[in-house]
Amino acid sequence: MADAETRLTRKGRATRDRIVEAAAEVALERGVQGMTNEEVRRAAGVSGSQLMHYFPDKESLLSAVIDWRARAVMNFTQMAAKEGLDTFEGLQSWVDAYLDHEEACVAGCSFGSLAAELVKSETGLREKLADGFDQWEELFRAGLQAMRDRGELKRSADPRALTNALMSSFQGGMLLSQASGDSTALRDALTAALDYLSTFRSARSRA
Repeated sequence: MADAETRLTRKGRATRDRIVEAAAEVALERGVQGMTNEEVRRAAGVSGSQLMHYFPDKESLLSAVIDWRARAVMNFTQMAAKEGLDTFEGLQSWVDAYLDHEEACVAGCSFGSLAAELVKSETGLREKLADGFDQWEELFRAGLQAMRDRGELKRSADPRALTNALMSSFQGGMLLSQASGDSTALRDALTAALDYLSTFRSARSRA
């Protein structure tokens, strides 16, 4: 697939990208089951033959949507953490970026919601979903590792375990907030996760 993409003309790549973005939005609004060719074609403003040219089957389109959603959520994470994910301030900024926008909380995590739908129904895409999460989590692991290397976190701090705590709190809080239509659950979950992270602050960092 990567080789095929590199052979696309600029116009062809733009058309393909438009289809993927439209499909991602349809999947978010209507669910994967509602991501029919007709809905995607209409949203992207392309013909049926164009859609089939770039994506001959639904799995190939879903694979591209996973990649698109993974990149989007990673870009947002990096943009939201204004001071960087290797600082306590940056992690707080990431949290605030969601909590300051109620609609983002109650809409749910775009990548997490996609994964929840696909992990059972499209088992062939499980590895791609796992890879998307791993790339996203690596942003936090790398940041926390840098904090430990600089002596801002205790040597006993495990960046991987702390990342799991952050991401689990985020996904669980998002799900509960989506179900209730209120951001309180996400706020409580992420506040608790950051409080837990703070217990690993070194004496030097506290000073």
